[in-house]
Amino acid sequence: MNTNYPLPENIINILEEKKMTHHNSFEELIREGGYVPPSIDLLVDAISALSMGKNILLKGPTGAGKTKFAETLSQLFNQPMFSVNCSVDLDAESLLGFKTLSYEGEKQVIEFIPGPVIHSMKHGNFLYIDEVNMAKPETLPLINGVLDYRRTITNPFTNEIVTAKEGFNVIAAINEGYVGTVPLNEALKNRFVVIEVPYIEGEQLKALIKSNTSLSDETTIDLFIKLSGDLIQAVSQGKLSEDAASIRALLDACDLSVLIPAKRAIQRSIIDKLDEEREREFVKNLTETLF
Repeated sequence: MNTNYPLPENIINILEEKKMTHHNSFEELIREGGYVPPSIDLLVDAISALSMGKNILLKGPTGAGKTKFAETLSQLFNQPMFSVNCSVDLDAESLLGFKTLSYEGEKQVIEFIPGPVIHSMKHGNFLYIDEVNMAKPETLPLINGVLDYRRTITNPFTNEIVTAKEGFNVIAAINEGYVGTVPLNEALKNRFVVIEVPYIEGEQLKALIKSNTSLSDETTIDLFIKLSGDLIQAVSQGKLSEDAASIRALLDACDLSVLIPAKRAIQRSIIDKLDEEREREFVKNLTETLF
């Protein structure tokens, strides 16, 4: 697998300080995390920011691998990662935790069950906030103090002041322009270092297909890579929505093509997900040409 490594010496030192497991090479660890970066700069910049205690915002199209990127960073830093999936229903309890009734012996007591924010702060773990711009604008300011230099929050359910343990880091992900999303306010955006995550193409995509799907036929893999490149180009030209070029959907199609014809695999995994008939016909024509 050609991933353009090794990493720079200063980045290796950072990861070794974070107790990277020495029996693994960096390439093995990255493969275990599941994200092969199209540029080493993406990895270096993300590791640098996290090692300095900065929050990072992964920004890019759907299916480009933002969640896998976060999981790979978690793997490299040898840190468990707790996740928050944002939606319009996200509230303080979803972020911070909730109270419930429990028993101590025969005595009934009120117990607080920590949510992902409190848990990751107290244990010094990674916190991943997915689709951060899907949350209502009034919800995320609850954790502004967690995201700035204070790394502190007063838990409204217990009045406990929680300060993040060393090792706590925040990674968020964003897809812009989707239905239900709202622009991030400046106060929130300024708490992050932004890293653009592009689509994976070429040799990196080939390596991903080989390591993450059951497809092994070189000719078919090359056809899928060509299809992906054509879809990405069509998205950049405004002919298709970003959903059409999702790498996640492409990997599903690769997997299905082992058992059913490739054209039908693409139909199920990519074409039928598109809302507009014009887009469905466009991708169908591309598929017919290639396969």
